Amino acid sequence: MTARPMTAQPTDDVAVALRGVRFSYDNGVTWALDGVDLTVRAGERVCIVGPNGSGKSTLSRIVAGLAAPDAGTVTVLGERVFDGDAGPDPDAYRRARRGIGAVFQNPEDQLVTTVVEDDVAFGPENLGIAHDDIGRRIAEALQAVDMTESRAADPTMMSGGQQQRIAIAGTMAMHPAMVVFDEPTAMLDGAARAEVMAVLDSLQARGVTIVHITHHADETLRADRVIRMESGRIVSEGRPRRDDAARAASADQPHPTADGGDEPQPDSEPIIAVEHVFFTYPGQTSPVIDDLSLSIARGETVALMGHNGAGKTTLARLLCALERPDDGSITVAGVPVALARGGRRDTARERRSGTAGTGHVRKPRTASRTQRRALRRHVGYVMQHPERQLFADTVTQDVAYGPRSQGLPEAAVREHVEWALQLLRIGHLADRSPFALSGGQQRLAAIAGVLACRPDVLIMDEPTAGLDTRASARIHDLIRTLRAQGVTVLVITHSAAEAAAMGARIITMGQPPHTQSARTGAEGSGPLGTLDPRVKMVTFLVLMFTAFAISNAWQLGLAAALAAGIIAVGRLNPLRLLAAVRLILGMLVVMGLLNLFFARGGDVLAAWGPLTITTGGVRTAALYTLRFALVVVLGAVMMATTTPTELTDAIGSLLSPLRRFGVHTQEIALVLSLALRFLPTLAREAHAVIDAQSARGGDIETGSPAKRLRALTAIVVPVFAGTLRHADNLALALDARCYEEGAHRTHWRRMCVRRRDLLFITVAVLYLLALMALRIFIQ
Repeated sequence: MTARPMTAQPTDDVAVALRGVRFSYDNGVTWALDGVDLTVRAGERVCIVGPNGSGKSTLSRIVAGLAAPDAGTVTVLGERVFDGDAGPDPDAYRRARRGIGAVFQNPEDQLVTTVVEDDVAFGPENLGIAHDDIGRRIAEALQAVDMTESRAADPTMMSGGQQQRIAIAGTMAMHPAMVVFDEPTAMLDGAARAEVMAVLDSLQARGVTIVHITHHADETLRADRVIRMESGRIVSEGRPRRDDAARAASADQPHPTADGGDEPQPDSEPIIAVEHVFFTYPGQTSPVIDDLSLSIARGETVALMGHNGAGKTTLARLLCALERPDDGSITVAGVPVALARGGRRDTARERRSGTAGTGHVRKPRTASRTQRRALRRHVGYVMQHPERQLFADTVTQDVAYGPRSQGLPEAAVREHVEWALQLLRIGHLADRSPFALSGGQQRLAAIAGVLACRPDVLIMDEPTAGLDTRASARIHDLIRTLRAQGVTVLVITHSAAEAAAMGARIITMGQPPHTQSARTGAEGSGPLGTLDPRVKMVTFLVLMFTAFAISNAWQLGLAAALAAGIIAVGRLNPLRLLAAVRLILGMLVVMGLLNLFFARGGDVLAAWGPLTITTGGVRTAALYTLRFALVVVLGAVMMATTTPTELTDAIGSLLSPLRRFGVHTQEIALVLSLALRFLPTLAREAHAVIDAQSARGGDIETGSPAKRLRALTAIVVPVFAGTLRHADNLALALDARCYEEGAHRTHWRRMCVRRRDLLFITVAVLYLLALMALRIFIQ
């Protein structure tokens, strides 16, 4: 890569200088940072370690210029950004942040668009870098993280390790003098962790200052200094203890053990049986689970290991009947979760060797509502993200949700709740809101809510991710206690050392599926995807609005032909497009049916008391339904062929005349773009809460319609909390990438009206003229 030109430069070889820094989240009742003195020299690699709640993440935000302390002095890259007497200096913060990069634990919230190169370009655009220089920076940054071949891919569809590399590339493209990493490998497997650490080594070799927050001792191996924090203070610092780090690195390497087919002892009774299971996510071509068979004995503790994307979480969801396999049989605690209907699909080995035949495509028969309710009484599921599994007002109410769903009397519910809280040693949190807890406390509360159901089988997905050594040891003790009580425990983990600490048999799942690197944010790769977004947006909006003027069958036929032609030119999959809007189309059908009964005119076709269906009502219902369906389909086509970045630039350009009236058009465009980017994230948040309720036997899955409706209302609070969490993380990401309201930005994507845009406009005009002619001449 080229040398790093910086806006803010460290002076006297000091990148960061903190003196007497204090920070409180509760107006001084407690102190997250309490008198911190820290100096980081330019080019130094510093690791900060310590238990959960010690203040590491808070310190990282202070160092990155993303938060101001309550007291002390902070100098970053030669800028005195905070002085205890004068307070924060906004201009100094703005100058310093132009030389600082920040990478957080969850890369999903750092991605601002759905095309890799657009996301990497976002930071340089905010810095006002020239167009040609942005192109060079994109290429250099992607090459540095080995993601060049994925520059047109959708980062939201990638594995966690790949997303983290994209986030790092976006930071590197800004050419920072210093990068702050806050537990960037917490949710990654060994291979993905190694990829991220290799990038840190590359940055260090180029003289970039690195501040790295971590719980992994082996990640401190190449640090110049290791700083340990406890209770908001620095308690020690020095060179890394290379013998301890090397032992930790060796312990976390996967060892050759079982491979899915490793069976328990012959005299053991299987409580989990998986036979020839296949599963492929919608929109993907490679199965994430390909002909998997395994068996787990009653009372056994098993560690499920494998790379990110190998299908571990998917298997857990299949066992809990939260997903439906494409083929195969699954039995858990005597409940037939899925039963194959005969035949066999082609395995990956057969496909590679060319011996594959024609596998059947009939889905297996899955558990009935009664069987799923029985399954919930036997199986407990602790999800990977505990904050998505909490949905009640207090910890006590949340823990009680499962026992109440089982129909236990209140006395038994209280007994189960007290037992679970005592087992996890979180009784002091009973009356607290689960949304106000720390990440570690939320994880323990989520586990308590599952244990209160007294399951025979406990499935835990990464239960110690992001936890310090002490909290992790508590989870290991819990698992050993449950094992002694005869509970079957399946733990998904990336650490062989953790599996050994639990005394678990290891099952290693196979390699991850091939990356869907060709999939782009604007899925249509045809001519529609290359139109000027301003032309496309205005033309589509005109076509959508004129759909409401359609009044006869000939016009409907012309509109349908236009829509089919646009879909074909856009090279879109019609079935996938319809699947994306099926809920809206379903609502339109319901509205159309209502029109059948309330619209009048023409001859009577049928009558049931006061309800009458007439020929006029049928015509009106069909016309209204098809017109709205046309609008929905055209809107879906526009969104499928336009990236959020293109939408942002187009809206900002179209609204630019309003700037003279003081309207912040650039900010309006960015907010709309980010809203479109995060709608799928919030949908996943809602589905996660629904799954959490279902996994604990809630009415949302198996109750009566009235009970299911009441259960749905319970997801409002946690989804709202998730929205705030994502918004907070997004605001930090925007600050870290130097986005400023009203500041001048350059653009990587240039907008230009070309011949194909004029052709598209011409086709639209001819269509509108034909609509008018059909309305005039056909009555």
